[in-house]
Amino acid sequence: MSKKHVYMIGIGGISMSGIAEILVNYGYTVSGSDMTENEMVRHLEEEGIKVNIGQVSENITNDIDLVVYTAAIKDTNPELVKARELGIECVERGKFLGELTENFKDCIGVAGTHGKTTTSSMVSCVFVEAGVDPSIQIGANLTQIGGNYRVGKSDYFIIEACEYMDSFQNFKQRSAIITNIDNDHLDYFKNIDNISKSFEKYVSHLPENGLLVLNMDNERCYDLRNYTKASVITVSENNKEADYNVKNIEYDDRGCPSYDIYKKDEFVIRVKLNVRGEHNILNSLEAFALCSWYGIDNETIVKGLSSFTGASRRMEYKGQFNGANVYDDYGHHPTEIEATANAILKEKHNESYAVFEAHTYSRFYEHVNSFAKSLTKFDHIIVIDIYAAREENIYGVKPEDLVDKLVKLGKDAIYISDYDEIKKYLKERVKEGDLIITLGAGNVTKVASKLVED
Repeated sequence: MSKKHVYMIGIGGISMSGIAEILVNYGYTVSGSDMTENEMVRHLEEEGIKVNIGQVSENITNDIDLVVYTAAIKDTNPELVKARELGIECVERGKFLGELTENFKDCIGVAGTHGKTTTSSMVSCVFVEAGVDPSIQIGANLTQIGGNYRVGKSDYFIIEACEYMDSFQNFKQRSAIITNIDNDHLDYFKNIDNISKSFEKYVSHLPENGLLVLNMDNERCYDLRNYTKASVITVSENNKEADYNVKNIEYDDRGCPSYDIYKKDEFVIRVKLNVRGEHNILNSLEAFALCSWYGIDNETIVKGLSSFTGASRRMEYKGQFNGANVYDDYGHHPTEIEATANAILKEKHNESYAVFEAHTYSRFYEHVNSFAKSLTKFDHIIVIDIYAAREENIYGVKPEDLVDKLVKLGKDAIYISDYDEIKKYLKERVKEGDLIITLGAGNVTKVASKLVED
């Protein structure tokens, strides 16, 4: 890339902020904008990156060489309109990240509907533990790298490859993990068959000397073996036909699993994870398979996996409120919420409280019944306003729709929009030994912070 001043529309997003800091490390001048101030924006400003709050045409100046914008930015955005009027090159985030991948001989992508961030974090921890100095760009802050990106000096680039808007089609990769394929982003894909076709196209880009790691327990995922030229390694929790499977699963008092890895019928090594949940067994097994293929020894892989204590907003412990443990989780799809519930509720507790924020009207519309089913695992549920993100409410849905379904299922559920009111409501009910979790990909994390701020 020859562009020197890069302006980023939507710079406060987790992926965009990471790209911004990577570019600064490469010697570029970076500035940008976001609609609201958030933690990432404040961090970027502390790093000397100018961030405009609000997106107006006046922010686009003649000294800008390149504009990068997120998929959520519409063609009518005043900054994007002005940049195009001035003849400034404008590139969508996914395509731009694709350009970055071309600078590396060995790019490793982690894709799938659920588990991308956790699995890419696990791979990152192992590569860092192995001392191979990778570059990294993932969708959450990771303690081991002090953020959501790392600039290394090797040929390895580990990235979280998101399927939304077919962004991951832009990436030039040698290897990939596919965690699963599920119904999501239906505002773009429309149906599960289109999602599968997108993944089929994605894996077809892998080279013959590359690798594809697949979850055999997910049928659509396993079918991807028929669409790639790369070597294929399969993993499964209990199918002995897979290349890697597990036995002798045990959980500690926190709900963190330990298990034996088998390669076909041959014992390999025992793994002890420091993250909760059965779903993380497959995530870690996929990471193990990939890292082993790259020649990292078993002991180093296990040490790297054990060092991973969770990415930010993945069942993240925030503190206590009224004597109850408070957790915050990014889960915003019914499958993710169910996995989170199964994991977090293994912790010894009395009553459980979930504060849920649906992410996008289209997802709420498509999955409202499934949301209700997954949330019934909690004793008490508070539903807050739907996070609009990039959408308008053309579906006519409202949070009370979910509350009604939960009540019909016999659950104690209520709609509260004001965060101070939520805190007051919980203050009157939560007792010592209870458990509170906030769920959603939008602003609900602020509720968790508010509860533990005193």
